[in-house]
Amino acid sequence: MATKIRLKRIGRRNRPFYRMVVMDSRSRRDGAAIEELGWYNPIDVEHSFSLNEERIIHWLKDGAQTTDAAHKLLRRAGIAHKWHLINQGLNDSQLEKEMQKWNLNHEEVLKARSNKKEKADAGTNKNEKVNVPSDEEE
Repeated sequence: MATKIRLKRIGRRNRPFYRMVVMDSRSRRDGAAIEELGWYNPIDVEHSFSLNEERIIHWLKDGAQTTDAAHKLLRRAGIAHKWHLINQGLNDSQLEKEMQKWNLNHEEVLKARSNKKEKADAGTNKNEKVNVPSDEEE
């Protein structure tokens, strides 16, 4: 059976919420899933996803393919990088070392993004004009 790791949409209208699931590739998007692997909330920026890493790796080893959206989430969580390293044949100690490097690099990238965003926000606040009525307008 051809299996896919993909997102199953739940949640009400205009409030999407997704579960990451393993499904038969021929079944509908919201059909019956073989197993639930985690969830993704695109609305909540603070705590937007939770994934079961060991089960995802298990299904990838069994030949499950990821959809584009699911792969982007796996990249964001670092699981895609770990899967890449496993395919290269690294042992557990080398794998742990590489994943620690990835985590440090990921933290630096997140800090740089937040600093850039803060600078951009400060720049827009500085450039905003304050409407003060002049004597001529009265």
